[in-house]
Amino acid sequence: MRALVVVGLLAIIALVFVVVAVVRDSQGNAGTAGGCPEGWPLADLTLRERKDVKINVFNATDRPGLAHTVSDEFRNRQFQVTKTGDEKKQVDNVAVLRYGPNGVGSAHLLEAYFLNEAKRAYDEKRTDDTVDVVLGNNFQQLATTTEVNQSLGDSGPPKAPAGSCPSPAAK
Repeated sequence: MRALVVVGLLAIIALVFVVVAVVRDSQGNAGTAGGCPEGWPLADLTLRERKDVKINVFNATDRPGLAHTVSDEFRNRQFQVTKTGDEKKQVDNVAVLRYGPNGVGSAHLLEAYFLNEAKRAYDEKRTDDTVDVVLGNNFQQLATTTEVNQSLGDSGPPKAPAGSCPSPAAK
């Protein structure tokens, strides 16, 4: 009888601990914008399908026609290319990806096409979801589908840039 009372008492104590832990959970808003400082932009971390990604392609090299060639390659891979042109200033990187809070997930996908060697240029004031792809002097070619998938696996999920918060997941 005494053992039954002890086991019952232990079960009640455990239940109290569980209830207190659930009620006082401080991570209830983890992964949402609940703890975001006021005024910080909400970054869309959705990893979109290629057909839903809008890009502008700019040539920042001395190779004529590079932006048009790469634009065609992106179109063949089902991206929405909205603009193609030349950049005034040359870039020595493989590429520079310019985007705003609404283009974070798209930029993450595009970075895989440059084997995660593209420089990111996040602009919190940019309001559209288009990503500017600025091709640099070190650009050789876009990655193959297998290389893109491997790069995406290596880089993990998209992360909110400094000075932004992840937007709440779409329901």
